[in-house]
Amino acid sequence: MDYGIGLAISGLWLAWLAYWAASARGTKRTSRPETMSVALTYRAPLIAAILLLTAPRWVPTALHHRFVPSGPAAPLIGLTLLAAGLGFAIWARRHLGRNWSASVVVKEDHTLIRTGPYRRIRHPIYTGILVAFLGTVLAIGEWRGLVAVPLAFLSFALKSRLEEARMAETFPEYAEYRRATAALIPGLY
Repeated sequence: MDYGIGLAISGLWLAWLAYWAASARGTKRTSRPETMSVALTYRAPLIAAILLLTAPRWVPTALHHRFVPSGPAAPLIGLTLLAAGLGFAIWARRHLGRNWSASVVVKEDHTLIRTGPYRRIRHPIYTGILVAFLGTVLAIGEWRGLVAVPLAFLSFALKSRLEEARMAETFPEYAEYRRATAALIPGLY
């Protein structure tokens, strides 16, 4: 992978992480926390996906072969998808406001957000991050990325199901909202 592309990928993800950490301050207090065993069920696949993309020395050599031909097109398209996905996740995070949590919890005075990106997608933050993962994989162009994306999708599918159970317990209108919107990918899932 080209050094400049690697630097751009790292820079975008690090800027997003910095924003994510800063915006986590000021959220509402948690009224119903999750257990560590529940958190591990959805976090383990995501951690594995992240390691596949960020710790290439720990990845089997066979997964370092390219599936995308060399050249500038795929990395540039990948960087565009990465930036768009992270931007979409930030928009969704900002729209969710003080209700946001990294864990599957219910906040004090929790409100059901059905506007902005939540109008069509119940979990737009995950959708944005998945698009960012796809962009990263395209920019890297190695098989390890094609293993990472399904792991990330599995993580978000598991977490979204847990969240939906909590939301259905908390909000009687959630069943209607669920019928009217896609979970992660409009028209597919």
